[in-house]
Amino acid sequence: MSTIAELLSAATARLGALETPRLDAELLLAHTLGVSQSHFLTWPDKIVDKAPRDRFLDLVTRRAEGEPVAYLLGHWGFWSLDLRVTPDVLVPRPETELLVEQALDALPASAPMRVADLGTGSGAIALAIARERPAWRIIATDRSEAALAIARDNARRNDIANVEFRHGSWCETLTETDLDLIVSNPPYIADGDPHLRNLCFEPGAALASGADGLDDLRSIVACAREHLFIGGLLLLEHGYDQQDDVIFLLESGGFTDVRGFRDLAGQPRAMLGRRGG
Repeated sequence: MSTIAELLSAATARLGALETPRLDAELLLAHTLGVSQSHFLTWPDKIVDKAPRDRFLDLVTRRAEGEPVAYLLGHWGFWSLDLRVTPDVLVPRPETELLVEQALDALPASAPMRVADLGTGSGAIALAIARERPAWRIIATDRSEAALAIARDNARRNDIANVEFRHGSWCETLTETDLDLIVSNPPYIADGDPHLRNLCFEPGAALASGADGLDDLRSIVACAREHLFIGGLLLLEHGYDQQDDVIFLLESGGFTDVRGFRDLAGQPRAMLGRRGG
């Protein structure tokens, strides 16, 4: 028999090579027992029965092998949302909230803006913007039917109705030519980047993008212009070392007033450009 404190101590030691071993252990045990993490402070000496103990230890083993906590829990927080996530979609990252912040700042809050989120995945960006701006109409596209199914479910789970989901790659399902904003967090890791080994549980097609990691960014810059009104905005997430490349892509593609934004770690992470005439 094991107490809560003993299980957490053993799991934390097992996960010691990871970035947040104690937090991961607490999240997994809270999920297994159906309690909040504060429960552990009140009942550290409570005995955990064999069945939940075994389920917890199985999750710890999977986490030690690199499987993301979000997939083990089946959901993850982003912005003010609780999103269902599976291996069909990327785990929403805190740095991607920067795109939501900049999208909200870029356009009038009360006007009926028209926004497209390309490669929506779990729907994180589209749904976060839609939650904050109920007067806006959001179009969310993805080439993965499985990802769109999850995004639609997340809209239902979070009671968000002002998002339309469309199946297709980047701009190919857009018929609009007067969008106010296009936003995207596309794949931007180079095909041979060693960091991909640490992301092997997540969908590779949503991570890697050609020899230099810029293939999808090129595609989006090339197609977005046709669907923005003159003066419309394109907002992109990119890799920490790709800022200069994305500036070049935007300016070469006829975008003006190009400016970048840094994430909470101080890394260049997003770029905004305005469609010229």
